Formats: sequence, C-alpha cells, structure tokens
Amino acid sequence: MTKTSFRLRDVEFKNRVLVASGTFGYGDELKDLVDVNMLGGMITKSLSWKPRDGNPPGRIAETTGGMLNSIGLANIGVHHFVKDKLPYLKTLNTVVIANIAASSIDEYCDVLSLLDQEEAVDGFEINVSCPNVKEGGLSFGTDCDATAEITSRLRRLTEKPLIIKLTPNVTHVSEFAKAVARAGADAVSLINTVIGMAVDVKTRKPKLSTVTGGLSGPAIKPIALAKVYEAAQSVDIPIIGIGGIASAEDALEFLLVGASAVQIGTMNYVDPSASAKIAQGMAEFAARNKVDDLAEFVGALDANVEFSVLQSWL
Repeated sequence: MTKTSFRLRDVEFKNRVLVASGTFGYGDELKDLVDVNMLGGMITKSLSWKPRDGNPPGRIAETTGGMLNSIGLANIGVHHFVKDKLPYLKTLNTVVIANIAASSIDEYCDVLSLLDQEEAVDGFEINVSCPNVKEGGLSFGTDCDATAEITSRLRRLTEKPLIIKLTPNVTHVSEFAKAVARAGADAVSLINTVIGMAVDVKTRKPKLSTVTGGLSGPAIKPIALAKVYEAAQSVDIPIIGIGGIASAEDALEFLLVGASAVQIGTMNYVDPSASAKIAQGMAEFAARNKVDDLAEFVGALDANVEFSVLQSWL
C-alpha cells in the first residue's frame, strides 16, 4: 500500500490533501455531504478577534474557468468558534488547522494565543493577505518585512505548526517565502487568490461591490504552479500548493514542482467530496505506478527541457 502521510512539526497528516480556508466553512456545514475523516486536514474559515460582517453583496461572481470572491473575511469571531464550532471539530479524525486573519499584528497574536490553548487545534495557517489598518490598508502580505515580523511574533507564541499563506500579488514570492522561513515558519501555503474583476455589460457596473476581488479556480492553476516552483527553489521548508486543483493529476503536478501537500478550494463548491476523491485518486495513481510513498513525487520534476526542436524553428 502506498504511503500517503506527511508530517509538519509533531503533527502527522494521514494524506497530503487538505481543504482550503473559506471553502469548507468550519467543518460541520458539510458533514452530511462528505466524510471529513478522509481528509488529510481541514483548514477553518478565517478567524479574527471579533466577528466580521465582511463586504456587502455582490460578493461572488463566476468567471471563465473560475470564480471571483470579495467576501471580506466575514467570520463568526474566535470566541464564537471556540464555543460553538470546536466541539464538533474535536470529534474528527483529521488534522484541524485554524486560519487566522487580522488587521494588526497584535490581533494576530491575540487570536493565536487563545486558540493555542485548545487541544483540538493542531496548528495554524496565517492569512497575511489582510489590510493593515495601521498602515493605511496596505496588505500585510505585500510587505516582506511585515510578513516576517508577523511570523516571528507568532513563532514565539506556539509550538504547533505555523503555516504562512502567501499572496501571488507580489513581484517575487520567493523573497517572501525566504523571509518567513528565516522567521520560523514551518511551512508556506501558496497561492492565495489573484486580483481580478468582472463587469456586467448590461448594467455597465462591476459584478463585485468592491470592484475587484480574488480570482480562484482552474484559471489560476498555471500561475499557482509557477509560484510554487519558484518558492520551492528558494526554501527548504514544506510548501502546500493551492490554486485550481480539480483532479488527482492536478494535485500530483503540484507535488512534482515542489509542494509537499495541496489544498482544494473552489472545487469544493462544485463537489463537496472532491478533496476526498482527489486524495484517493493520488493514492491509486501511485499504486498503479508502483510508487511506495507519495513523497517520491515531491520536487521530482524533470526540468531539463530539450530545446533542440524549438531552436530548429529559430
């Protein structure tokens, strides 16, 4: 039987497929549609210190090969989560990663410190694509120094796995990956959504109330693969690949370019059981090809491309 598990710090994931934050609620919403215990891990919807209403509608727009969202980090707040959502998560036989979003470094620290006391929370993913209210709304994730400072501050507060979720909306994502690795991150997850917009030609208005939003889905997979590959050339810590994964083959592509695991996001809206099917499909592909451990795929891309045919046309 093919080995599918991997470890981050002292936490073992039964397989290399997790569900992305914001696409699977807090776990209990989909319990009648999918066996969550088949997942390697579940990443919660983002949590802030106080509840957030998020942006006004419209907040979602379908696009060719994907979707735009401008939810605005709407969430129930960390206290409500601990009281009303964590009891269900405690019953699961899968890793639970809490995603944290905040408007200041102190808020990140406060939320993590509260959750770190909860045994059912196995680790943290930090969403740095949040507006820094002290710096005029500039996203933390586009400021390398701020991202490193968040990582360093949070590292001192927990012994649990610390994953930093990076934005693709920067010039060199590898610089951010190196910065958080030096600051103590156990892993990075990438990519977060790509900035995009959609327009209604009948009304001559944008389809999102915020005009622009985050593009996800199959349309961004080539971008995500390139960003994961770039980061993998720069850091030794594990990378969790995200972006347009819709099949086991898609997931294996991310492993080949350097990801140790993947997250499934938009496909959860198409088929809530997609993540479990992808995890099973990866194991079956490996078994058919007599691969004993999915770790053999990680970083195994043969990038020595033969250019002789191309050159003959030049």
